[in-house]
Amino acid sequence: MRFIPFLLCCLCLKVTTATALGDKDTLVNIPFGKNDVNVIKYHLNTGTWDVWFNGKQVITGAYASYKGEKELTSKEMGLGKYSYTPNSTRGGRHNVAWEYNGMHMKQFFWAWPDRNYFFTGFFVEGQQVGANYISPLAGARIVMNSIGDNRALSVPFDNDMWARFTAQPFQQANFTSSEVTALYNNDNYHGLVIGSYRQNVWKTGITVKNSDPNAVTVTAFGGLADNNITHDKIAHGKVVFGGNKCASPWIVVGMYDDWRNGIEEYAATQSLSNKEWGKATPIGWNSWGALQTKLTLSKAKDVVDFFSESCKGFRTADSSLFIDLDSYWDNLVKGGLDGDVSQLKEFVAYCKSKGFKPGIYWAPFVDWGKYDRKMEGSTYSYAQAWTRQNNLPVDMDGALALDPTHPGTKARIAWCLNHFKKLGFQMIKIDFLGHAALESDRFYDTTVTTGMEAYETGMRYVDSILDNTMLVYAAISPTMATARYVHMRRIACDAFSAIDNTEYTLNSTGYGWWQSHLYNYVDADHVVFNKESEGANRARLASALVTGTLITGDNYAEKGLWSNRAMQLLQNKQLLEVIKDGKSFRPVEANTGNKGVNVFVKKVGAKTYLALFNYSNTPFKYTLPLTRIGLSQSTKCYSTELFSGNRSTWSDTIELTVSPSDAVLYLIDKTGKE
Repeated sequence: MRFIPFLLCCLCLKVTTATALGDKDTLVNIPFGKNDVNVIKYHLNTGTWDVWFNGKQVITGAYASYKGEKELTSKEMGLGKYSYTPNSTRGGRHNVAWEYNGMHMKQFFWAWPDRNYFFTGFFVEGQQVGANYISPLAGARIVMNSIGDNRALSVPFDNDMWARFTAQPFQQANFTSSEVTALYNNDNYHGLVIGSYRQNVWKTGITVKNSDPNAVTVTAFGGLADNNITHDKIAHGKVVFGGNKCASPWIVVGMYDDWRNGIEEYAATQSLSNKEWGKATPIGWNSWGALQTKLTLSKAKDVVDFFSESCKGFRTADSSLFIDLDSYWDNLVKGGLDGDVSQLKEFVAYCKSKGFKPGIYWAPFVDWGKYDRKMEGSTYSYAQAWTRQNNLPVDMDGALALDPTHPGTKARIAWCLNHFKKLGFQMIKIDFLGHAALESDRFYDTTVTTGMEAYETGMRYVDSILDNTMLVYAAISPTMATARYVHMRRIACDAFSAIDNTEYTLNSTGYGWWQSHLYNYVDADHVVFNKESEGANRARLASALVTGTLITGDNYAEKGLWSNRAMQLLQNKQLLEVIKDGKSFRPVEANTGNKGVNVFVKKVGAKTYLALFNYSNTPFKYTLPLTRIGLSQSTKCYSTELFSGNRSTWSDTIELTVSPSDAVLYLIDKTGKE
């Protein structure tokens, strides 16, 4: 396992104690965090463990579980044997081991004295240990000590089929979250974050079910495969390492004064090997917003002309734009990529002549044709490479899935991507990546047994062919596992111009904003103005600014209400400054269930940005204490509403009314300077 730099510091762990408690129990205390009030208490003879955060018991009765040829739990293993393995760079590993019917089992904990979280995992060694279910944290009763609006967050596996995040009230919690969950109090932000570390073998599920008004039962397990969540119609593939070992996903558990800090820190633990962009925040235009199937070379060049001649203020910080041809760019070719591509070449040259960066679109792991024929760049046929579940090709989103490990799939990827590189494209939007993460009856590479192993194989190969030659933007894709291979990810599914599209987008941004600490950038999809009201246009643009980047999508080959709005809004320097750091805003109120978050905040140096949305058809009044957005109640603040330019002075409590289907965006500065 690899860790980000702050996990690699030289640490001195406090002494762990094992205490005999008569004949009933043998207790091991594993301290972690910055003081003596965070401790894991492992009961060696019952195989269960509890966790105390800040001197209060939060987790009770957790245990490990395995379901292979035999079904085992740590509760039935008898007295466990404790050992401690010091490590000068990782703090140390605490182990509890058992021998049972010829099998060897071990639960381990990594703990650090300067972090309020720990890692735990579980593995089983022996003959025929391959399994598709294993949990290092099962049946844990988790109590929220805070009184008030307690919530449990359900996170979707991907952004396909308009999936939504859901912040369920504790009393109603009953779900399986993908890879991570947060249990928090919306009133004071105190909360617990539980998530997987690295998503390269297992799909990890976290079940959360209410047990009483202030408690839920939680199990974090490797082996999530569900038709609605992961789109799988078969069970998760079995996992075995070296022929005799089944190891669980590593699970991170942390308690925080502000759960938003915690889930951002969780996202950062995943990012050691992620791709770095290292350039200005990408902004630009994508053809799927309005042109869609009607894309032509003439229209694409007219769009370039619009930005070159009529919208000169809409540029990245390094004075460029990405002009991206989405699906149906093949309207510009004859006979395929190895045929007449003169129009594509002309588009690329025209973009570059204006100082812009041309982009293209492709889906590397799907077959839209859905009939057997020769695969491009290979001697294989499509039918040979189709992913199968229950012996049938998997049809999802209107396309058949391709086995990412198949040599035909790889040859096709190399053939297409190398053509795009030769043509001079500087950006690629890759889509329908979730097809590569599906479980399969069998993969061509027999060493690959799970969908996530296949996904890593496929994405690693895509990355190797692109070889850092383009900005890589992921559209439909797994939430967590994609970050190692792309610079930028669309936060949700297709969104266009209407206010309900804005609300849908800001459900994902409001509860998934932390992905901007996982990816270089997350994006709100193509911002389309169309013929919507000024308020709806402001809200849609603000949804992108709140998310962190800005890709537009109107048909700027024609003049209309949308082009006038674009010239007004897209050239506002103060609005473009909002996304200069590329980071998403945080939610202020994370209690909207499966709806969009209404209030967001972001701090950049001494500046504070505040965004408020109204998705309804009636005015809505917001009342916010300054402390709610991280400012002192006694401080006088000066604010500028960036769409209107109106200035205000605030102190103590803010009262703001947002018009129907509209948004406001404030820059707050305690100095009073513009």
